[in-house]
Amino acid sequence: KLDELFRSKASKGRMTMTVVTPDFERTLGMNMVTRGMEDTLIRITSPRKEAGISTLKKGTEMWNYLPKVKKTVRVPPSMMMGAWMGSDFTNDDLVRASSWENDYDMAFVDGVGAGDEVCLRYTPKPSAAVTWDHIDTCFDGGTSLPHRQDFYDEKGRKARTLHFSEVKEMGGRTIPSVMTLEPLLKQGH
Repeated sequence: KLDELFRSKASKGRMTMTVVTPDFERTLGMNMVTRGMEDTLIRITSPRKEAGISTLKKGTEMWNYLPKVKKTVRVPPSMMMGAWMGSDFTNDDLVRASSWENDYDMAFVDGVGAGDEVCLRYTPKPSAAVTWDHIDTCFDGGTSLPHRQDFYDEKGRKARTLHFSEVKEMGGRTIPSVMTLEPLLKQGH
């Protein structure tokens, strides 16, 4: 269900991403289209300086198109955990190359959630090409919608938290409409 939360057989949407660092703040507008779990196209629409930059994931392959130089650049698997467009989101976060169901083992975590939250720990399977040591995800016990995800690095440190908020109905589906990624090992991001 977590894999399919923002997708389904197909989806499209307009999004805004605000990147905040100690040195700058910028906002990107983008359109996104998905087909199943395998195909994703993200096209930046604003600001004008970056408009047209596109990211395409088809199956296990990923490319970036850079309109200013009219070049398409393949993104190797080793770069899936690299930053996307200067943000703290990774290429994998945006195009979801890994699968919660196929790449992770899951277990309930006691004592982590608050109130009616249910928390699950996702631990990578030995064959999975993922970076995180484990990820704790807490869901609303009634709706099964995620509240937050805590990502732990290879040293067991909580490296970042992804908060889900402002639940809305969009296109006949009830989903969180805002995701806030807070890197915990970088001050001011």
